[in-house]
Amino acid sequence: MIDLDPVATNKPLSSDMTTDIMPQRPALMMTIYLLLALALLYTLYFAKSLLMPIVIALLFSLLLSPLVTLFKRFYIPRTISAILLLTMIGGPFTILAIELAEPSQKWLSQLPQLSAQLTEELDNISQVMSPDTASVKTQPLPAKEESFFSFFSSDQEPQVAQEIKTAGNSALSARVKRGGIEIIVSVLGATPIIIAQFMTFLILVLFLLIFGPKLYDNYLDIFPSGADKRPSVELVGKVQKELSRYIITVTIINIGLGMVTAGVFWLMGVNDALLWGALIALLNFAPYVGPIIAIIILSLAGISQYGMGLVSLIPAAIFFGINLLEAQFITPAVLGRHMRLNPLILILWLFIWGWLWGPAGVLLAVPLLVCIKLAAAQLHMFNHWVRLIETSA
Repeated sequence: MIDLDPVATNKPLSSDMTTDIMPQRPALMMTIYLLLALALLYTLYFAKSLLMPIVIALLFSLLLSPLVTLFKRFYIPRTISAILLLTMIGGPFTILAIELAEPSQKWLSQLPQLSAQLTEELDNISQVMSPDTASVKTQPLPAKEESFFSFFSSDQEPQVAQEIKTAGNSALSARVKRGGIEIIVSVLGATPIIIAQFMTFLILVLFLLIFGPKLYDNYLDIFPSGADKRPSVELVGKVQKELSRYIITVTIINIGLGMVTAGVFWLMGVNDALLWGALIALLNFAPYVGPIIAIIILSLAGISQYGMGLVSLIPAAIFFGINLLEAQFITPAVLGRHMRLNPLILILWLFIWGWLWGPAGVLLAVPLLVCIKLAAAQLHMFNHWVRLIETSA
């Protein structure tokens, strides 16, 4: 009996068999990486209510940890400094939220009325876009003699067409109104979940600021060897420094953008200028997507105040001009080259995190991408991907 197994006969593999096996390894590794990526996306999507406050707390504690360490040098306990910092940061935001609560409730209550106004304008536009039907509606029907055969004629077609048009307009109006009511219901329904996640975020930030550094030091002493401790400390310090610089810089720029826009709106007499300024500052944390949403909201606000006309687009146009100046000149000059991100990769990254975690994911997308890029650059890993991410437009 002839044994054809080269391993059993202790014979080396031939060159043909080696070339047949080697091309299978990249395909196998690519399949494994794809399955791992899909598993990660599945976990991020279905565990977002748990992971979202944890990720936000980690970023926030990474930002505030240097200040807590600085207070520790002046013999201030970490517990007191952490509570003091959270109070100092949360106090102005709480006052701002109280000031904006009344105009926000007013706009939420006006949303069905605004939807009805928009549907009325849409009905008018639809009438303009269909002049044949409108002319049929306005022209009187000619008087005809009634006969037995008139029951089988098509004299009722204009009336039927008008009824179909009226039914379509009413259906469109009802759909838009229902959409506005659904937005209010969804916001009210998500309030308990948002409050629970906010409380989880506060507790996690306090515990991370108080007990996190000691736990990290013990981890470095217990698990890695002495040769691995220094790169780990340098990595955390570098990411902490650069991320703090990025978040603080972007926050100052966005607050300035909101204040300037609110001031211009106040001088123009736009209603609730402070509310729009705060909303613009928040939305500007999401590049490209946030300003587009702000333009849409400001257009609706202009329609509500000035009616359907070109003057209603003035608030959106003013914000577009201010945002264009900020995005093209101020932010690139302040952040510099090291925080440069390719626009195409950034917008795809925003879409992915928006699909995973909704509005919170859009706001977290850029800090997470900055953290990943800084960590990869510090560890000298994925250098080609880092250079690709930093590719300028």
